[in-house]
Amino acid sequence: MQLDSRDIADRQPIPPRFAFGRPDPENHMALSDNVSPHLAWTAVPEGTRSFAVVCVDPDVPSRADDVNTEGKTLPADMPRVDFFHWVMVDVPVDVQTLETGECSDGVTPAGKQNPPGPPGARQGLNNYTQFLAGVEDLEGRYFGYDGPCPPWNDERLHHYHFTVYALDVEKLDLPADFDGPTALEAMQGHVLDQATLTGTYTLNPEVG
Repeated sequence: MQLDSRDIADRQPIPPRFAFGRPDPENHMALSDNVSPHLAWTAVPEGTRSFAVVCVDPDVPSRADDVNTEGKTLPADMPRVDFFHWVMVDVPVDVQTLETGECSDGVTPAGKQNPPGPPGARQGLNNYTQFLAGVEDLEGRYFGYDGPCPPWNDERLHHYHFTVYALDVEKLDLPADFDGPTALEAMQGHVLDQATLTGTYTLNPEVG
């Protein structure tokens, strides 16, 4: 398979339009446009019955103690964990393009409960559900796409892996409130092929 995008170039910085947070000279970060990027995939293997789309950032600090704290930095070599920004399954086999903004167009405080997307597709919870827990006016259940917003005091450049999976089943056996790890587990044994596009992002002006 081949995955391409008009909005994101492989191994290049993601434009702030597609991020949850953008750089702000006064407050380090401000909410951004949070537009889902264009994605298109080709060379689909025979026997494909559906697709899944996942975006994950593997560079998120494993401890949040000093995240976005004045006078503190997060060392590039500190332990990291996965942060899922998007997980969509049961994408019909005749859908091989997602247009710009088709699945998200703006930040929804407390999260999108019925995110837009291809008819028939299901979108799971992303990790802003956990990250924004306890944050006034933003706490909630975040379904669908919500873009990059790495800590502004992080010394590591973050990488966002957009992956499309071709699956041999029309629908995955998942609960209504599924998330990234449960979706990946349900895909095991059903992946015919996959393709990945990786963009980078930072809110730290000292990180290139």
